Amino acid sequence: MRSDYGCSSFTHCWYPPLDLPVIPSAAIPGAAAQNSGDDVDQRIHLLDLDVDQLRSWLVEQGQQGFRAKQIWNWIYQRRAATFAEMTDLPKKLREQLEQHFVIFRASEVDAVCSSDGTDKLLVRLFDGGEVECVLLRDGIRRSICVSSQVGCAMGCVFCASGLDGVDRNLTRGEILEQMLRLQSRLHPDERLSHIVMMGMGEPLANLDRVLPALDEARSPEGLGISPRRITISTVGLPPAIDRLSKHGVPYNLAVSLHAPNNELRTQLVPVNKRIGIKAVLDAADRYFEANGRRLTFEYVLLGGLNDSDDCAHQLLGILRRRNVMLNVIPYNPVAGLPYVTPSSKAIADFKDILVSGGVNVMFRQRKGSEIDAACGQLRRNRQSV
Repeated sequence: MRSDYGCSSFTHCWYPPLDLPVIPSAAIPGAAAQNSGDDVDQRIHLLDLDVDQLRSWLVEQGQQGFRAKQIWNWIYQRRAATFAEMTDLPKKLREQLEQHFVIFRASEVDAVCSSDGTDKLLVRLFDGGEVECVLLRDGIRRSICVSSQVGCAMGCVFCASGLDGVDRNLTRGEILEQMLRLQSRLHPDERLSHIVMMGMGEPLANLDRVLPALDEARSPEGLGISPRRITISTVGLPPAIDRLSKHGVPYNLAVSLHAPNNELRTQLVPVNKRIGIKAVLDAADRYFEANGRRLTFEYVLLGGLNDSDDCAHQLLGILRRRNVMLNVIPYNPVAGLPYVTPSSKAIADFKDILVSGGVNVMFRQRKGSEIDAACGQLRRNRQSV
């Protein structure tokens, strides 16, 4: 067990945080296709259920329905990793739960810590797929960056997450398990404050699982995080943005723009060819009208590509009359890709043009870059040790 929760240097953390077990790969259903059919754990992933579904199951088993909230409290608030820890439940119930359910179905195969307080986890899923997720410490904030897919199909040319395409969507339980694993790395008196769906994958391409997971994250019986502290990132899928508007929960929406015109954006974000910037902006405007939440636009600044004065002026023309925050992210290098971080002068000039034009601009502080945990650096299929 760790005695301190900040790493003094870039290091591998080969011990489980707090009392959360690192599940051997052999115990994971289908992990790396190494298990025979007889070895596959057929128990239900409890995190795929909501509290009402658990309550119904309890009643069917002859148990009292109120136990569902007790179990939820143990998992989400008291950070229990096993049913045996739930000491105020009857022994028979704990045995029934152990027989039918598993709380953590994936395995934590690597944990890396950065000197700035960032932790990155590599999580192997039941079928052998892998995703990365990140805990960021900044003052009193404890933010987590969570993945929604194994890989990504959007094809942003500068992003590591989509280098190998996409395998599949994550389940509700797999999304929530990332949150709980990251939460377990905090001191008992610390709590998560912010969630960003900005890890691997396109969250709006998996809304059927992302929304139920976030409903649990914001529920008082779940993690109890205000929707105003939850951000969903997207390259801009208009039908899905409209669906999110109708969901009626005021999550923060962060649209990854990355270019001020269609020609350049299609070069950097190939899916734009089928959509176009106008359709993305119109959908974002509708989201603002429905929820009243100020929009965030993300703009990865690539040296020599989208960091010119002309790009800044074009971007100013798009955003100056909108109630937005522009989040500019100087490029975080990815091994094997040809893109570079802009010069200090280019960054300063770009910022000056936008600020003088009246756009609210924030330049993202780099966190976790030394462990490839910064924006755009998360990737699948890392070789595990």
